[in-house]
Amino acid sequence: MNGTMQAAVLEAPATMRVHEVAVPQPGPGEVRIRLEGCGVCASNVEPYEGQPWSTFPGEPGGMGHESWGVVDAVGPGVDGLAVGDRVAALSGKSYAQYDVARAEMVVKLPDALAGRPFPGEPLGCAFNIFRRADVQAGQTVAIVGIGFLGAVLCRLATDAGARVIAISRRESSLELARQYGAAETIPMHDHYAIISRVQELTGGKGCERVVEAVGKQWPLDLAGELVAEGGRLVIAGYHQDGPRQVSMQMWNWKGIDVANAHERDPEVQMRGLREAVEAVASGRLDPEPLYTHRYTLDRLGEALEATRDKPDGFVKALITY
Repeated sequence: MNGTMQAAVLEAPATMRVHEVAVPQPGPGEVRIRLEGCGVCASNVEPYEGQPWSTFPGEPGGMGHESWGVVDAVGPGVDGLAVGDRVAALSGKSYAQYDVARAEMVVKLPDALAGRPFPGEPLGCAFNIFRRADVQAGQTVAIVGIGFLGAVLCRLATDAGARVIAISRRESSLELARQYGAAETIPMHDHYAIISRVQELTGGKGCERVVEAVGKQWPLDLAGELVAEGGRLVIAGYHQDGPRQVSMQMWNWKGIDVANAHERDPEVQMRGLREAVEAVASGRLDPEPLYTHRYTLDRLGEALEATRDKPDGFVKALITY
């Protein structure tokens, strides 16, 4: 198939427009996917607003990396995938009607997921974060920041037998955490009041595991305070807006492990994606309530701004085609 498709292009800071561009062609080892949708990632917000190193215009479809759809063309040398397979993919230009992906970065979706949206990348990311957290039954796990990742991690940690303390700004986020298994919730308003409440809930020990899922300085500071001696701090927030300071004296004193839970090894990324497919298909995890807002491609700018501003009840936006 040749011809053209619609793709979003970031023309300038906070200026996103849909262009008519050539449909991409799959090369050796690649498949082309007619996309059904793409999730909107919070990591898109700062590039959307413009960073000092940004250049414009961006690539057609650029920043979109949470896609799912149906294979409609297969390049040479591809085994195990065929035209018509419904898949989730790890690719990078999915704010468009079509994208291409390496065959080894594509997972077939089972019949149990027919007709259901499946932004595979963030779901796989949650499973990889959880693995790095090494949560054990009987532990207390604090999760700082309850958005999409935080909510999924509440469910995974609770199902593993841990007691989850969820900490977030909005009451709607705390209610979401309760729905996904959190045993305790704390409004994220007063630094020292939060520390005091966690100490009260843990008999003064702190939490064996703390996941920071915001990506800002204060939540990172707070998360470090909540970790028990010998515990593990898991940094799941995407810290992309500049350097951070940490209380190395406190981290040293407590003897904590610090895990930066962002995976760059493709095999590890795909392991998380496969685990997510199995969990959702089997019913162990239901992410559907987290897909709170849907937009068409021409409203991608609005979706990114909602991802930034988080109107009440917002968790995750999907772009659907």
